[in-house]
Amino acid sequence: MRAVKRIAPSTLFATLLTGVLVGIQISLSAFADVSKTPSLAPEFSHASAEEWINSEPLTLSALRGQVVLLDFWTFDCWNCYRSIPWINSLEQRYAPRGLQVIGVHTPEFPHEKVRSNIVKKVNEFEIHHPVMIDNDYSYWRAMGNRYWPAFFLIDKQGRVRAAFFGETHEGDRNATQMEEAIEKLLGEPA
Repeated sequence: MRAVKRIAPSTLFATLLTGVLVGIQISLSAFADVSKTPSLAPEFSHASAEEWINSEPLTLSALRGQVVLLDFWTFDCWNCYRSIPWINSLEQRYAPRGLQVIGVHTPEFPHEKVRSNIVKKVNEFEIHHPVMIDNDYSYWRAMGNRYWPAFFLIDKQGRVRAAFFGETHEGDRNATQMEEAIEKLLGEPA
């Protein structure tokens, strides 16, 4: 019979916490590299009119010359829902200067794949920017995304320059950093 070694709860907690912190640091390092070595954003993966709300199908190549903020969200995600007032405010402030917000609705649950349900929530949340329906996760995967909400900033040349994750509100750290990045990108030549 093999003996089982007992681990003190405090040691177990410290080991788990260390693992979580290492995981967070690895994640932070991964998107710190986004701005150091920007790569071209993949073209939108959905081109059918039924896969877009508030717009005809768009292409990133047609948006060159503008700064693009991609917002990956799904309507039953509370963190996503709570970020929408900030996104709407951001859009109102920066759209006249060349910021284009594009929502990428990537569902978590089956009922979030139903277009009429998405349209209802877009109206309820007062979202006026274009929303691409990414039911098959093709754009999610193309961007290497793993979170709701996730925000990717694309510069005027179509390169991914920054990524931010998590619920965001006016004046919080995420919002402040994103707005500073938007200001910087808007100031760059086309």
